[in-house]
Amino acid sequence: MTEATVPSKLELLEALRSSRDHVLATVSRQSPQALEEGRYENGWNGRQILAHVASIEWTYPRLIEMAREAPSVPAGEAPTRDMRGGNDAYNERQVAKRAHLSTAALLEEFERNRAATIRAVEATEEEVFSRRIRSAGGVIGPLAAVLYQVAVNHVLGHVRDVVGPPSTAR
Repeated sequence: MTEATVPSKLELLEALRSSRDHVLATVSRQSPQALEEGRYENGWNGRQILAHVASIEWTYPRLIEMAREAPSVPAGEAPTRDMRGGNDAYNERQVAKRAHLSTAALLEEFERNRAATIRAVEATEEEVFSRRIRSAGGVIGPLAAVLYQVAVNHVLGHVRDVVGPPSTAR
């Protein structure tokens, strides 16, 4: 997603709903054993990746609030690449806080928080989506493009992590 391809509010809403449905359907099809397998670069298993997805979803309505309240990020400012250290520690804490939750409970948290994201987008004035913001992960751009990147692309990337690489068995 680039600033030249900023989604409209309707396109963003459709992508949020579609990605929600994909997350719910894809994770629900995974066996409990498959969700306990290590998949991610830091050793997270599928359930821990789902805990990460569920835990970050609450931040997206906050991005909308930030776009309304804070001054726009200057057009020439580059994305921040050095924010991962703080994000990694935050992500580890959030996943650890959810270690006791079942897959069903994590999916419920994700679905509840995604519904809040969708309501926030629906309630936001069209002009707010063109305001330039920076996400906690350092993504900078118009709000609509940043939301698409972090709430749709980032989440779908993690769903691919949950599923893991395609089997090579014949």
